[in-house]
Amino acid sequence: MRTWALCLNTFRETVRDKVFLVLVVFALVMIMSSRIFSFLSVGLELKIVMDLGLGSISVFSLLIALFVGTTLVHKEIDKRTVYTIVSKPIRRYQFIIGKYAGLNMTILVNMAIMTGFFYLSIWLMGGSWSLDLGLCILLIYVEIMLVTGLALLFSTFASPTLSAVFTFLTYVLGHLSSDLKFFSEQSENIIVNIFGKVFYYLLPNLSKFNFKNEVVHGFAIPMDSLFYSIVYGLLYCALLVIVSSLIFERKNLR
Repeated sequence: MRTWALCLNTFRETVRDKVFLVLVVFALVMIMSSRIFSFLSVGLELKIVMDLGLGSISVFSLLIALFVGTTLVHKEIDKRTVYTIVSKPIRRYQFIIGKYAGLNMTILVNMAIMTGFFYLSIWLMGGSWSLDLGLCILLIYVEIMLVTGLALLFSTFASPTLSAVFTFLTYVLGHLSSDLKFFSEQSENIIVNIFGKVFYYLLPNLSKFNFKNEVVHGFAIPMDSLFYSIVYGLLYCALLVIVSSLIFERKNLR
């Protein structure tokens, strides 16, 4: 119950956050304007609307995770409200879980709103909703959950600015991890080889959640890949929350 109360409180705070509201407005404008951009390519209008729509949902959800997630813990410490919270009969790990769940709830609401406008854009173009399109957005949400976990982890020991930088770099490297491993294996330098493998197995492989191109071009998402990606993402999220909780448990708040 205490964790749920923290979750709801975090949700209310982030919904009122000006950064969140600005990003939602920009996302909705971007998705609706995709219909205008689509006329630049005759015959490919619907594909462009889908591509820009999915990209907008992904990018703006990422920005919310970055700008809001990296300040979750620091804001409570800076305002000294964390001292009141942890002085009550609530464990520190419950505080971390509540914050993480609350932000994920906020992002879920944000993505639901954007998805509604996205569907409207597709409908206006004469297109229709498909299961694979919904599954693609589901995978985007799992990916953003993972990024939120990274932002929360870094926020337990770094400033908001550094946390945002670390999270963004991890996000970029996470999408390039397979390429880094491939190029490191081609190198004859054993140190490059080792570092490439370390980065590949340590960093989250975010390319597992990217099926935008397949869906836009009408290809189905393989069910085995879908299941593996969701399980992989949820397990990685759980690991990040556990590590964040362990760091926060040992953090000196005095």
